[in-house]
Amino acid sequence: MNWFRGEHYALARVVFERALGVVYLIAFLNAANQFRALLGDRGLLPVRLFVRGVSFRQSPSLFFFFPHDRAFAVCAWTGVVLSGIVVAGIADRAGTWAVALTWALLWTLYLSFVNVGQTFYSFGWESILLEAGFYAIFLGGRYTDPPVVVLWLERWLLFRVMFGAGLIKMRGDPCWRDLSCLNYHYETQPMPNPLSWFFHWGPQWTKSGGVLFNHFAELIVPFGYFFPQPAAAAAGLITILFQLAIFVSGNLSWLNFLTMVLAISTLNDAFFETLGLSAAQTQPQPLPYRVMVYVLAAAVAYMSIQPIRNMISPHQIMNTVYNRLHLVGTYGAFGSITRPRYEVIVEGTDEAVLLPSTRWREYEFKGKPGATGRMPPQIAPYHLRLDWLMWFAALSNYSQHPWFVSFLGKLLENDRPVLALLRSNPFPDAPPKFVRAELYEYRFTTPRERAETGQWWKREYAGHYFPPVSLSDARFRGLLHRLESY
Repeated sequence: MNWFRGEHYALARVVFERALGVVYLIAFLNAANQFRALLGDRGLLPVRLFVRGVSFRQSPSLFFFFPHDRAFAVCAWTGVVLSGIVVAGIADRAGTWAVALTWALLWTLYLSFVNVGQTFYSFGWESILLEAGFYAIFLGGRYTDPPVVVLWLERWLLFRVMFGAGLIKMRGDPCWRDLSCLNYHYETQPMPNPLSWFFHWGPQWTKSGGVLFNHFAELIVPFGYFFPQPAAAAAGLITILFQLAIFVSGNLSWLNFLTMVLAISTLNDAFFETLGLSAAQTQPQPLPYRVMVYVLAAAVAYMSIQPIRNMISPHQIMNTVYNRLHLVGTYGAFGSITRPRYEVIVEGTDEAVLLPSTRWREYEFKGKPGATGRMPPQIAPYHLRLDWLMWFAALSNYSQHPWFVSFLGKLLENDRPVLALLRSNPFPDAPPKFVRAELYEYRFTTPRERAETGQWWKREYAGHYFPPVSLSDARFRGLLHRLESY
């Protein structure tokens, strides 16, 4: 176990920075590919409307000054280039201040997307990435001593991610206490992947044992992050193993990958040297930089008071942001587990008159369940924001999701950016005359049913979700107009 020992972190810093750069790269590619359709000039929830009703102080973003598609594209692709510079190792060879500038630009650009992203950017992993990226500003270049204090701040973030998730589960759904949550989770999670079906039908001991391992990894292991080596590295490796198990069983955006990246901050140079890596010679950080690091640590300590109060409160709130800079929040996931899985199936028809015999054709999404014979795809660590929101839409009424009404309007127009978010368009030549949405309950087929039919899912009609509408429908046009007037 000698490779565990030692408190040197020059290699850990390099690996951590490159890995965090990969997460940023994924996030900016996501913005480049999806932001225009979701939040652009003619998106489902246009930024130009959002900034009319919210002040810059409430939600700081560069897009208050440039709320247009061209600015979104320039910023997204700039983020891609800067992320690539980090991943390629160019940034950390350029010196401490150049590294700080690179990370500061990445943080500022992504903060700008998140703070105007509304419901499409309202998830915990956005804030986790921003907080981790902000601390990275102070990590320094490859040839300077690694500021161990900053790595400890990353560990503190990791602790809040893991321990907060453990607490919210124990205070939430009873299935976490009776060890039955995984009987439902693999089937009802937002976006299953190719292995979810197999996990769902695995032996019962794997599911009960999985819940026990979850509690161990989230409620006990996190305290080890702050122990001397080798305990800290052991805790970090257990966390990586735990997150890897979640990663292979479902699509949770880059949450699991990012958590594994945070766990790198617990590993020391002796560990990476066993993998054949070697550290460059380093020299002390400039005095002004060291002062900045300790000021940062003091500020984080002060800002941690509210998150700690939230975590120890019996009324803990999951994924809470205390400031619009997304620094030092509280996090958590899956405090409750849905039992039946419902899916909103969107359909259209090119028939001008609706009759009982009208033929409706389904729109297929890239990630969420639709066709029962289609194997759930592997999407993570990439993120399909529209598909993810469709899972939430199925849990409640469409009136709670204004973007959904706008989405149907875009389908009636055959809007190209929005259609690019889908797997297929059943009306490639001309837009449909009517669209509607139906609700179905989905279940994984049993092993016997899949062997006999080749189907991954079976579904049962559960009722109407949104009535048939057309662009000539005055009431529907009124709904769209109210969204534009928001």
